[in-house]
Amino acid sequence: MAEPAAIVPGEPFSVGVKLTMKQHWHTYWRNPGDSGEPTQVTWKLPQGFSAGDIEWPAPSLIRVGPAANFGYEGETILLARITPPRDLAPGTTANLAADVGYLVCEKICIPGEASVSLAVPVAQPGAPSQTNVLFDAARGKLPQPSPWNATFGTDAKTITLSLHASDLRGDAIRSATFFPYDNSLIENAPKQILRNDGQTTQITIERSQIAKTIPKAIDGVLVLEEDIGGKTVPHAFAIEATPSAGPAAGEGGMTLLYAMMFALIAGVILNFMPCVFPVLSIKILHLTEQRAETPRRVRLHGIAYALGILACFTILAGVLYGLRAGGAEIGWGFQLQSPLMVASLAFILFALALSLSGILAVGASLTRVGGSRLLQQGGLPGSFFAGVLATVVATPCTAPFMGASIGFALVQPFAVGLAVFLALGLGLALPFLILAFVPGLQRLLPKPGRWMETLKQLLAFPLYATVAWLIWVLSFQVGATGLLAALAALVLIAFGAWAYGLSQGHASGARRAFQGLTAIALAGVVALAVVIDLNRPTESTAQAASSKAGYEAFSQQKLDALLASGQPVFVNMTAAWCITCLVNERTALSTGAVREVFGSKRIAYLKGDWTNRNPEITRLLEKFGRSGVPLYVLYRSGSEPVVLPQILTQSLVLDALKQI
Repeated sequence: MAEPAAIVPGEPFSVGVKLTMKQHWHTYWRNPGDSGEPTQVTWKLPQGFSAGDIEWPAPSLIRVGPAANFGYEGETILLARITPPRDLAPGTTANLAADVGYLVCEKICIPGEASVSLAVPVAQPGAPSQTNVLFDAARGKLPQPSPWNATFGTDAKTITLSLHASDLRGDAIRSATFFPYDNSLIENAPKQILRNDGQTTQITIERSQIAKTIPKAIDGVLVLEEDIGGKTVPHAFAIEATPSAGPAAGEGGMTLLYAMMFALIAGVILNFMPCVFPVLSIKILHLTEQRAETPRRVRLHGIAYALGILACFTILAGVLYGLRAGGAEIGWGFQLQSPLMVASLAFILFALALSLSGILAVGASLTRVGGSRLLQQGGLPGSFFAGVLATVVATPCTAPFMGASIGFALVQPFAVGLAVFLALGLGLALPFLILAFVPGLQRLLPKPGRWMETLKQLLAFPLYATVAWLIWVLSFQVGATGLLAALAALVLIAFGAWAYGLSQGHASGARRAFQGLTAIALAGVVALAVVIDLNRPTESTAQAASSKAGYEAFSQQKLDALLASGQPVFVNMTAAWCITCLVNERTALSTGAVREVFGSKRIAYLKGDWTNRNPEITRLLEKFGRSGVPLYVLYRSGSEPVVLPQILTQSLVLDALKQI
């Protein structure tokens, strides 16, 4: 609908999109709350016309089970300002149109779309502007600029808004609800607490655990309900609060200290995860070889290994924080959500395994981990590289204590988060550092001998197994063409290694020929990597397989609907590249006893597959203070959700299910 009966060239006018919902159904505000999507309006206007942003009416708090949404029930009008060109010809007609996309929900959610249009005549320049009672009423529901100065303070768990308003009578205000524009700032469902001392009105709000940082200003809509003559009258104000004087609490050193301690312990445990242990084994073999060297030289190898790990964790933290600051919803292990990264890691490990098997001798001082040349001057870069490799292959794993520490880090400023990441890296380097710096422990290692060459070749097989696992992970991320490209690239790497090895024992002409073959093979690997990257999936394979596996694929909409119906829900957040997740599913979640309890108690089982990037899963992880998978949450009607440990046993799961 348009406000004026006729538009005047060059003079802005208001239009509105009217949404009418059936009883108990609702649509969403610009920040939908815990779930949902705001209405989208895509304008299709004649040439020379321009449209302003949607003017959102003040929302209502809509509770759905334990969640809370921000939106509209009954009827609402979304206003926008249209500016026509000055050269419109009077007497003609302007055809205004828009595509509207919306989500309407009750116990279930239904997305919809509509194309709307309106023909409006063009009046003579200078014609009187016209108003419409319906539009006046719609403007009355828009938040008004706040007449009061607003500030805010924070601590570890809350945000407190303060309105410096002596004219607000505390006894007359029945409730206050703040709706932030930022959808990751607050916990939406908990009750907001109102206080008034006669001079200042304060609203204390539970701070979201997924908020990356507290912004320099907090803006949103504050709805105050006032008692006027026994009748409750709502007033909505647009608020922009600035930080109050003094530092924010809750950023203190003890919390950071605990986070770093947990990260250090988690880093040590990571060494014994299947994805990291082969690299640690190779480094211990280094120490066996280095026993004939001076203690100082051995310590230098330990330091180089640790520096490789810390440098890699610094880069990883920088990239992770940078992408999150840009709006990306990612967490620990995010790089393995890229098929190209998974394939590249498989290629690197395959080349290293060929080196250990004696097939590839290229760059022995750097890539031939376990070789004797590491004892020479070039060996320190090899130890540094081994530290980098240990970090890269550790990223698919999540150790106990790690979820809480990394979850804490990702909601802190970069400097604080980096300290936690470095503590995790130090824990990963610690076992090898201790061996390098304690000669007594080195003496417990067996003496060097011919057995070391056999052991070195044997250690290639865990790397081959890791390559096989990575290719299996890749099968969840790319189509048949991408998977075939990855397998072909492995064949080309083996061919290039063979050709380069032959070149070492031939005269210069034959050597150049074989090296040319090696270059062609490597170029083929790069080309195939591009094919892999282009074959990203359009939907998760978990969606297709879920019905056969006894679970449903996770979506926030499905979770909300189940909780609204009162049904208990068990949520499993996993990924194909998460070893811990796979072990938990085999040993605890897929057993007959657990499945029997799921069935007998009618527990809905939702499984979220984070193998490929999924913002909905990321948001749920962050809601529970986690930066990566696994995450196991049991929802019970009328109770707070129960978060299970990251390492599961069947008895632990059954004990949790007894609470239903």
